[in-house]
Order: sequence, then structure tokens, then C-alpha cells
Amino acid sequence: MQRRHTARHLIDAYRISARRACRVLRLQRASFAYQARRRDDTVLRQRLHELAQVRVRYGSQRLYILLRREGWPNNHKRVHRLYCLEGLNLRSKRPRRNRAAAHRLERLPLGRLHQIL
Repeated sequence: MQRRHTARHLIDAYRISARRACRVLRLQRASFAYQARRRDDTVLRQRLHELAQVRVRYGSQRLYILLRREGWPNNHKRVHRLYCLEGLNLRSKRPRRNRAAAHRLERLPLGRLHQIL
């Protein structure tokens, strides 16, 4: 990203070609010309939200499988990214209390130092 800005500055300020600016900066010309395109994910986000409302305990992997069965051509990484952006992450379960502690014998109060029984 920094090299692309520098290349743009060289082209504008010194009026050199893009080819020469990229060569000086060791920047691929394809990288210089690249422009990112985002797909519109609103419909997929809406469907993911609907599935998450119906299947409350399903995580992103399971919802991805349901989407694939419906014919959505998205990979698991995109589904997981949208799942996190929508705030659908499952809360982690709280650890259960150790039940072995309830079965311990009651301790008797000690009357003297080093008293066993």
C-alpha cells in the first residue's frame, strides 16, 4: 500500500511513467493497478441471521453447511467473517462446578493442635 502511494507520487510529481515508477520501487505493475472489489453481502447476511435465529445453538460451521445445502456458493471463511460481523458468536459455556466437593466428609472442628481424632 505504501509503495503504491509512493509510485503515484513519483508519477504525479516527476511526470515519469507508471512502468518506470514501479520498476524503481520494485513494485509489480499488476499490484499498482489492482483495485479491490467487495461483493454485496447483505442478502447473505440476512439469510445467515435468519438461520441463526431459528438454530440458536448452531455455530458458523454448522450454519455454513446449511447455507451450502440451500445452494449458496460461499466458502466457510466468508461465512465465518460475516457470522462474526453480525455478532452471532455463541457464548462459551460456563464451566460446571466440581461435583466431587459435595461428597466430601464434613470436617470436625479441632480442639487442640495436631489433633487427628
